[in-house]
Amino acid sequence: MCTAAREADAIQRFFSRPVYLSLTIGIPFCIFKLLFGITAFRLGTEGNTTLFFFGGAVVVWATADLFMNISRSLLDLAHREPRFEFCTIAQLGRIFNKPLLFLAVDTLITFSIICAMLWLGWITRLDRAELVLWYTATTANLISLSLVILYNEIRNS
Repeated sequence: MCTAAREADAIQRFFSRPVYLSLTIGIPFCIFKLLFGITAFRLGTEGNTTLFFFGGAVVVWATADLFMNISRSLLDLAHREPRFEFCTIAQLGRIFNKPLLFLAVDTLITFSIICAMLWLGWITRLDRAELVLWYTATTANLISLSLVILYNEIRNS
């Protein structure tokens, strides 16, 4: 195998490593969920009990997913195999032997959360630090996706 092909394979392996996937997809998704939950919780403290409890549940869910992603990254860096998925929904998918299908459901839910934050105008309720988190998560997610697509197109041409 020539040097260029080995380098290309190394780049492709990097893009599929759990540490890369967690830092560019998983953790940003957790941030979106967490900020959505915090916002719903805050709105719930203004008198909407349903939003209060819903927001609290989303915060717990997002926090669990965040710990799972951080743990997957650390295990990857330590060259150890994880015994769990990137998120709680995919972990539930293990029961049905369909973790990737459930991971896709988690992705759909997260994209729906992003849309809800925008369309409900809740994004305006984030404070400055939360907005920085939101923008950082968005940037990491979109730029990394673009890099993978660009690399694949260059490699295929």
